[in-house]
Amino acid sequence: MRKKSFAMGKGVYYFKVKTGPTKITIKRLVRKEAVDAYFSYIKIGKEVEWLGKWDGKKFEDSEVPKEEVSAA
Repeated sequence: MRKKSFAMGKGVYYFKVKTGPTKITIKRLVRKEAVDAYFSYIKIGKEVEWLGKWDGKKFEDSEVPKEEVSAA
């Protein structure tokens, strides 16, 4: 198994998407963008794991987000 080859940024939101036998870590700087991307992967049938906001030592805001219904 390969080690991750990047440093996680403080204050950045992360989630993982399973693609075959591996998982890809995706980051977004803004929570709303991270949640939108997270749910877009779920909608297309991908297995997704929410990690949360990295504070330098651990993930904060790591509770799986609930899908927000927008009044359009």
